[in-house]
Amino acid sequence: MLEQPYFGRRLRRLRTERGLSQAALAGDGMSTGYLSRLESGARNPTPRAVEHLAAQLGADLSVFDEGAGGDSLSQALALAASLESDETLEALERALAAEAGGDQDPPLRWQALWQVAHWHRRHHRRERERERLEELVALGERLGQPALRVRGLARLARCLRTLGDTGPAVDVAADAHRLAREHGLAVPDVAAGLLALVSVESEAGRLAEARAHADELTELTADRRDSLWAEALWTGAAVRVRQGDFEGAQLLLDQALAGFPSTGDLGLWTRLRIAAAHLHVQKTPPEPDAAERYLEQAESGLAFLGLPALEREVVSIRAELAFEEGRFADARTLLDRLRGDGGEGGGRGGADPRMTYRGRVRLDVLDGRLLVAEGREQAGLDRLRVLAEEARASANLDLAADIRRVLAETPGGPRA
Repeated sequence: MLEQPYFGRRLRRLRTERGLSQAALAGDGMSTGYLSRLESGARNPTPRAVEHLAAQLGADLSVFDEGAGGDSLSQALALAASLESDETLEALERALAAEAGGDQDPPLRWQALWQVAHWHRRHHRRERERERLEELVALGERLGQPALRVRGLARLARCLRTLGDTGPAVDVAADAHRLAREHGLAVPDVAAGLLALVSVESEAGRLAEARAHADELTELTADRRDSLWAEALWTGAAVRVRQGDFEGAQLLLDQALAGFPSTGDLGLWTRLRIAAAHLHVQKTPPEPDAAERYLEQAESGLAFLGLPALEREVVSIRAELAFEEGRFADARTLLDRLRGDGGEGGGRGGADPRMTYRGRVRLDVLDGRLLVAEGREQAGLDRLRVLAEEARASANLDLAADIRRVLAETPGGPRA
């Protein structure tokens, strides 16, 4: 006898896939009432009933094995939650597809969509992440749960930002923030909306609004000393860096660096130190000793984390630091390592596609400056001019201004 409710779900799916009504599937050998109870899981099937249904479906008895063998959404979700791996999450994705449009528990499906979207994000499958998040947001609206709606909208806003859909991302993040405030949600949910909003407003170049919301976030979390508090300070610092307020940014980062221990979240602890190292390289004049100190601390965390994206960020900062210290050959070696150019400068196609737009531009700016330092002045200046124009055209006005400043400070730049 096959287990319920898996047998019923599988039976209903097989019937609907074949376009059969309950009466057509039941035929002369079974009542529609009994079939309905089988599909709902209210009755266990007898061997005779299974044989009759398989014959009506024109299939072998093994056609029912999939339903009892673990493809149900509840089973797949339990497996993924207890052991999160590519295998269990692939099974969860299949279960979501198999039960699309079914009458499974909506909160259960929401939870499965959340996990699968996160899995796609880790593997940089942004379009698939977007599809799942859009379904998750729609499901949250049907459920009428404000907290679920806010969490889905905040995640979708960040995904849209990564895909370059900045305008829609701002609208989605603003909806998340508004809903969280209107419904008086808990601090973590309000903060999730604000974090997403600051991120997308910064990307859209709306820095004054981003700073106002970053300050709102900092005030909201001021009484905490957890990862949310540290991330709020880091977010406020990032906005100030983009505004050129390096001293204000350092004040916020210093609070987070001093108050957030590595035992709280080693990944965040490491990211804070990478952010501090980059800040000290960007300051005018750069502060290489402070940058090196934070890089060494970050590398001690990376030894346990093994996160390639953060490792690339550290190499990128070291390349910028080498340039500022006049070690141009070292800077070129590190840059080529990041870009995969094979040691020949001047190319732009080798940048890791998983890097952010601003991260890629940072490497291109460094390449242009190195070309000038290596004696290829005109090629380097041309590169910087093109980058400034591209940043302006994409509405990254603060980035365009930074590149023009670099261009003006580069030998030969003011005369061009």
